[in-house]
Amino acid sequence: MLCRSRFLCSALALAATSLFSPHLLAAEAWPSKPIRLVVPYPPGGSSDIIARSIGQLISQELKQTVVIDNKPGANGNLGAEFVARAPADGYTWLLCDLGALAISPSIYTKLSFDPSKALRGAAMLAYSPHMLVVHPSVQASNLKELVELSKKQDLNFAVTASGSAPHLAGVELARITGAKWVYVPYKGGVQSVQDTVAGQTQVLMNGMLATYPHVQSGKLKLLGISKNTRMPLIADVPTLAEQGAQGFASGTWQGVVLPAQTPEAVVQRVHQVLLGAIRSPEVRARLVAQGAEVITMTPTETDKFFNAERARWRTVVQTAKLQLD
Repeated sequence: MLCRSRFLCSALALAATSLFSPHLLAAEAWPSKPIRLVVPYPPGGSSDIIARSIGQLISQELKQTVVIDNKPGANGNLGAEFVARAPADGYTWLLCDLGALAISPSIYTKLSFDPSKALRGAAMLAYSPHMLVVHPSVQASNLKELVELSKKQDLNFAVTASGSAPHLAGVELARITGAKWVYVPYKGGVQSVQDTVAGQTQVLMNGMLATYPHVQSGKLKLLGISKNTRMPLIADVPTLAEQGAQGFASGTWQGVVLPAQTPEAVVQRVHQVLLGAIRSPEVRARLVAQGAEVITMTPTETDKFFNAERARWRTVVQTAKLQLD
């Protein structure tokens, strides 16, 4: 009887420990206050567009306010660091271009945090290929003509931010084709687009989601897209690979990451809510109409993607000998 009594007591104690563990209690009570969705870029870019497209749906599902918090600076690193150092309780999310975030450890010599260790994936949401566009005054209608023109006259290439994915895409495209241009850095995609529309810069590579409306209005001339296959929305526009940049593909990959120690149960709940929002008919239709594809990944797949992108762009950074403080 004594042994049996001790066994029962031990079993009950173990059950109580499991039942009332902090992580389980946190998951069951979550969410009990507003969600802060950090976008580490200025308003109007691809990540911001997606954040504002899904914010209300997330709010409705969780029955909590979702605050879109733009924290631009240092090519998204300021906002990313803010989330990395936030409490791991599921109330602070980062929605950004995960490909660009993967570049940071390779290009920044004084990065104060390691994204792959300080953050964990929640979900991949969408992909938007980079568009190669020029001001309408530029006398080139395809990649070959642009490369030839770049060798005859000065062309300013608008960089959405030093060390950003569009910046490295431009560097890699120039390496492959022999194009020559002067890189003009900005603090975000919106300003770089605006200055190219105004003719202050002549060449731009940027995510389709934020750039295509200006192509539609005739304010920018589209020369090609950086995707392996053509986009159904603009099936008559050839890829850059088709135009001689063999194997070239780049783009913006919008996803959500959380502080690394966020409980698994909360991560999975965030993942489910995000997928429900991004796959909703109204959001999907809106994004497709603007040139973005809804491409989702699990938390584990998102982390694997991040690590693969980190390795890929490290090679480009080392080849180009790019370093930033």
